[in-house]
Amino acid sequence: MLGTIFLAAAFFGGVTAVIAYYRTATGAAKLEPLARTGLYISAAGIIAASVALLTAIVQHDFSYAYVWGYSSRSLPLHFLISTFYAGQEGSFMFWALCSAILSIFLLRYTRTRNLEAHVMSVFLATQSFLLLLLLTKSPFRTIWEMYAGQIAPGHIPQDGRGLNPLLENFWMVVHPPVLFIGFAASAVPFSFAVAALWRKEFTLWLKSASPWILFSGLVLGLGIMLGAYWAYGVLGWGGYWGWDPVENSSLIPWVVLMALLHTAIVQKKTGQLVRTNFFLAVAAYVLVLYSTFLTRSGVLGDASVHSFTDPGSVVYALLLAFIAVFGVLGFGMMASRRKELKLQAPPMGFLTREVALTAGAAALGLIAIVVLFGTSLPIFSKTTVDGAFYDAVNLPLAVAVVLLIGYSLRVKWESEDGKEILKKSAKSLIAAVLVAAVAAYFGLHEFMLLLFVFASAFSFFVNVELAFTIAKTDPRWLGGKIAHIGLALFFLGVVTSAKYGTKQQVGLELNIPKPVGAYTMTYTGNHRIEGGKYAFDVSIKKGADDFVLSPVMFQTQDQGIMRNPDIRSTFTGDLYLSPISLDESVAGAPHAGDMVTLKKGETISIGAVKAKFVKFQMGQHGMDAMLSGGGGISVGSVLELSDGRAAETIVPTAVYAKDSAPQYDAAESKLLGANVRLVSMNVDMSSKESTVTLEILRPGAAPQRSEILNLEVSTKPFMNLLWGGSVLLFLGFIIAIIQRRSEA
Repeated sequence: MLGTIFLAAAFFGGVTAVIAYYRTATGAAKLEPLARTGLYISAAGIIAASVALLTAIVQHDFSYAYVWGYSSRSLPLHFLISTFYAGQEGSFMFWALCSAILSIFLLRYTRTRNLEAHVMSVFLATQSFLLLLLLTKSPFRTIWEMYAGQIAPGHIPQDGRGLNPLLENFWMVVHPPVLFIGFAASAVPFSFAVAALWRKEFTLWLKSASPWILFSGLVLGLGIMLGAYWAYGVLGWGGYWGWDPVENSSLIPWVVLMALLHTAIVQKKTGQLVRTNFFLAVAAYVLVLYSTFLTRSGVLGDASVHSFTDPGSVVYALLLAFIAVFGVLGFGMMASRRKELKLQAPPMGFLTREVALTAGAAALGLIAIVVLFGTSLPIFSKTTVDGAFYDAVNLPLAVAVVLLIGYSLRVKWESEDGKEILKKSAKSLIAAVLVAAVAAYFGLHEFMLLLFVFASAFSFFVNVELAFTIAKTDPRWLGGKIAHIGLALFFLGVVTSAKYGTKQQVGLELNIPKPVGAYTMTYTGNHRIEGGKYAFDVSIKKGADDFVLSPVMFQTQDQGIMRNPDIRSTFTGDLYLSPISLDESVAGAPHAGDMVTLKKGETISIGAVKAKFVKFQMGQHGMDAMLSGGGGISVGSVLELSDGRAAETIVPTAVYAKDSAPQYDAAESKLLGANVRLVSMNVDMSSKESTVTLEILRPGAAPQRSEILNLEVSTKPFMNLLWGGSVLLFLGFIIAIIQRRSEA
């Protein structure tokens, strides 16, 4: 109740501030003191509501549906705190909290530049809309309201449902907050752009907005890369980017911000691209809102593993209204100023820096359009776009972007000299050709990828050469060069890890060494670790190098078996072990007394009997058991058996009780004359190649078991180029922000 009051006060303060700033900006009245009071009330209300929610989480107050739905008593403190933003309501709250904190810094920034009334009225309007969403989708609803008719009023569950097991990872503490700071920060360039259109000041706004463009690009990009590293190191599918629609929805506004960053330089130097910069500033924020709609409306529930469930018709409508209101505000202001925004600068020369930067921004814009199309397609049809589509279409555009980065730094502003360009670029061109030749020598023969390597190497060498020159004269301007060096290394890491890597599935029998590529691997057993998870130890040797990797598997009630990889990272590359399953089997054809593994829908022969694995069957359990945190869950494997004359269906089951080992219940088969026991399951949600391993227990039979760990073993050469390049990219951003801040 108290949290809702804080949110209502924050909304009232925000709306008051918007109205007071608007009247001040239009000259109707001097209400800046009232507006600032409203701003502080709004910020204080959001902070107080956030503290109230966090207190309820830490104190395990399960009378709140949100706290019950995402936390539990068993979670350690850092994961408990991360449940603050684990669900829809909490994520909106955290976004509003980031916005509230930014509003205080932005007030001070705009106040000293005589931009306060115009910029703050727009920014606080975005914040007030977030508060309206929170009042509609509140994290302070009680469990009796949320589950009316299912839970008796006044009954408080003993424990919560807990955090999704995939989210119980260090990066859950870091990745979402950084991403939401980026979302909140993207409203600042939007606010500067709308304020400039309002004031009819079409050039000076970029000087004030530039540090915020860099900041929002830095934080949003960092959030995306942290998510990529999380996927690579934890989820076990072997990659860092899967072109998932929700991943894409964060990438699109970042790409637009990068385009804006470079077209803003053109306008400040030449006066060109005035309308383009307003368009990109507005589009970046509208696309952030669109990303929010995709993530939290439930429209991508069938197309994305990251999507939240349907939040309800009211919130769905508000999310659409959020996009419409600020899209109409931004683009409508541009339309109303279309006559004043006519291009007045002289036309661009062909071999000039402004043309190169404009072309690079256009390529970035095309990348954003391609990804936007593929991401939005599942909304309008049942079709989903495969990752190969994005790779094929975006590769030529990425080549253009990275090639133009190097080229733009070798040409002059408003001046053309082809011979001078070639002379300055000769060393970098020769070095890039040599790098591409080395790549081809080691097996890279695809033309577009070779061109991509050449372009990335060219950009790298140009920026390294210029960085040394700048370091000797004025190191404050190193930011852009370091960021470009990082981006070039990132792209080279993408190619080396993807095209020179290997991947194979292997089965390691307990304590029996097996050669796998250049390594000798031995599965030495498993042990239980924190959280009821099991680590599977694999001893690995390569020459004098001897080490152990321990990938992890564990059973969850809601999502079946979860898998975490283990990685050995060196300068030359990564060795990546992702667990698949733990099987028990014996050699020879299957017969009564053996172990058999069946894929879903597959039919095999067991003696004279045909056996088909039909489906998994989940046991039912009541809401009371879930609320109390007790009870167990049973999973059965439905098998159809036939000997040509008779048929039967049996369901061997596994019962998973809380905090204890699973219990396996055998099912009797009259056709086999034996009991059938479920040994292990592999639930594959992506490829639908689920499998079960069964033991055929004939009376008196005691078959010898051989424990086999099935793994996917991958090598990823020079993976650290990718991660190291990312670090340099964001380091360059930080240096550039400091420089732009001093300029502004």
